[in-house]
Amino acid sequence: MKKVLLTLVISTGIFAMAFAQIENPVTWSYSAKKVADKVYELQMTATLSPGWHLYSQNAGEALSDPTSFVFANNPLFKLENKVKETGKLISEYDPTMKGVLKFYKDKVTFTQRVKMKSTAPTVAKGTVTYIVCNDRKCLPPKDVDFSIKLGGK
Repeated sequence: MKKVLLTLVISTGIFAMAFAQIENPVTWSYSAKKVADKVYELQMTATLSPGWHLYSQNAGEALSDPTSFVFANNPLFKLENKVKETGKLISEYDPTMKGVLKFYKDKVTFTQRVKMKSTAPTVAKGTVTYIVCNDRKCLPPKDVDFSIKLGGK
């Protein structure tokens, strides 16, 4: 009985340590702001842990996977223009990538303007794909699904 209990405690400890190693230096938040009659701005904000940076949508030719947004088709609204970025954009030469890369530290907000086709409430759904790095490593590209309520009360 003691051996079984000891094995269980050790196994639980190993699993806990393994999950503690999973890094997630980005927290995403989402909102919709009404800016005119039937016009909203979808705001997707990335808050980064200290020491990490997230690449711009226009990160530079040296990066093959810049931040990108894909919105699910929705017959109740139309996307207007492209996703805009708001934050302190940093451009630096990266000797590993042999090129200038553009990225954000601390916080960046991505904004997509949408025009509603009616006043019926709906949900904007999509996926953001991004890469984050610090001064020692980059994490693999990550996809995060989101949904943002529009219209209604």
